[in-house]
Amino acid sequence: MDAAGTYSLADIKSLETPKALRAAIRRGQYTGHTTGLAPGSVQGNVVILPLGWAEEFLRFCEANPKPCPVLAVGEPGSPSLPHLGEDIDIRIDVPRYRVFREGVEVETPTDIAHLWRDDFVTIVLGCSFTFEHALLDAGLKIHHIDANKNVPMYVTNIETVATERFKGPMVVTMRSFKPRDAIAAVQITSRYPKVHGAPIHIGFPEAIGLHDLTQPDFGDAPDLEPGELPVFWACGVTPQLALERARPPLSITHFPGHMLVTDIQNADLVSSS
Repeated sequence: MDAAGTYSLADIKSLETPKALRAAIRRGQYTGHTTGLAPGSVQGNVVILPLGWAEEFLRFCEANPKPCPVLAVGEPGSPSLPHLGEDIDIRIDVPRYRVFREGVEVETPTDIAHLWRDDFVTIVLGCSFTFEHALLDAGLKIHHIDANKNVPMYVTNIETVATERFKGPMVVTMRSFKPRDAIAAVQITSRYPKVHGAPIHIGFPEAIGLHDLTQPDFGDAPDLEPGELPVFWACGVTPQLALERARPPLSITHFPGHMLVTDIQNADLVSSS
């Protein structure tokens, strides 16, 4: 921690529990990405909408379970999410947010308490950061974690299943592996359907509309090594593009890569099927 009381990425990685990590975020001592933090703990994408919009958005999630796997839904007007952590306050426990008015981003604050409304509903979606710990446990190398970077994210040409107001392309995260490790990554992540599950595409990025992997739409540029295959997973930033098109009067999400870290353990989400 520096003289101003701010945690570096190395400092924040030393915190032993998700609760301690959230406390540092809540105090404004850490506002960075959550890649590689709280190993073994489930992280979540966040979407906050007025009640009338939230109901349709949940139908959009049901129609698009790969990019939008629902982990929890809050009560209208309540900032708590007791199923994910007893002390969670969604207004102050995410490192950075995106605020949209009529589908246009207007600010990226580290606290949304001043914007909270009695009709807001919080929806938390599974995040691929969750299964990264399982990949690391299996001995796979994840370049962006090694480099203390955010995962690269790309907007594809794959269209989601639309509802009346929500539609748009799927966003993906990318991690690159040697072919044998890519097979292992498919096997491992397929056990985690609540956090995007198995990849949606391997190799040939141009087939999903991606022509320059060095220029991600969100996150940091990847470190690609010779002989590796790019492997793509559905991403929880997908709903943010749908929000831009649906244009609700006010909506709030996490800033890409800046997730809600929960008390749920990765092992709790492993599918037995």
